[in-house]
Amino acid sequence: MPTTAALPAVTTGTAIKTMLQLATPSTRQIQLVEWGFTLDDPPGADAVFELLEVDVAATVTAHVASGVIKTIPGQPDSLLTLGASATGYSASAEGVPTASRLFDAVGMSSVSAEAAPFLTYRHRFEDGEESLVAVSKFLRIRATTPTTAVDMRCWVAWDE
Repeated sequence: MPTTAALPAVTTGTAIKTMLQLATPSTRQIQLVEWGFTLDDPPGADAVFELLEVDVAATVTAHVASGVIKTIPGQPDSLLTLGASATGYSASAEGVPTASRLFDAVGMSSVSAEAAPFLTYRHRFEDGEESLVAVSKFLRIRATTPTTAVDMRCWVAWDE
C-alpha cells in the first residue's frame, strides 16, 4: 500500500511472471473480494493476465507484515504466510505447479487502440461466485506479455 510514496509499478518481463502471490496458512482459507491491475502501456503482443490458485510457490520478493493492509479498521492482522516462498511480489522463479484453479483471466490485444480500455481492470466477486482459496495454497496474479515488458500495478482484496 502507498504511504509517503506512490504505489510502485513492477515490470512484467516478456515471459510468464507472477506479479503478486498470497500464501494461505495451513489453518485458514481466504475469500476473494476483488482484484485488479493497471498497466502503464499496452503490451507489444497479445497478453494474458490471470488470477489463479496453485499448489506450488513462486520465488518472490517477500512482503513484510506492514505491506498487507487491512481495509476494515479494527480487524485482526492477516494470517497470510510471509516470505520469499510465500506472500510477495515480482517472481524471480515460477516453480512448477501440478494443480491449479483459475478464478479470472484477461486477454489483451496487442493493438493499442483495442488494448487502451483494458489498461485498467477490476473484477469484484459476487455472492455465490466460487472465490475461496484453500488452505496451504498460493493465489497468484500472473502476467504474460510475450514481446514487450510493461509496468504493472496489481492488487487483491480478500477476507480471512
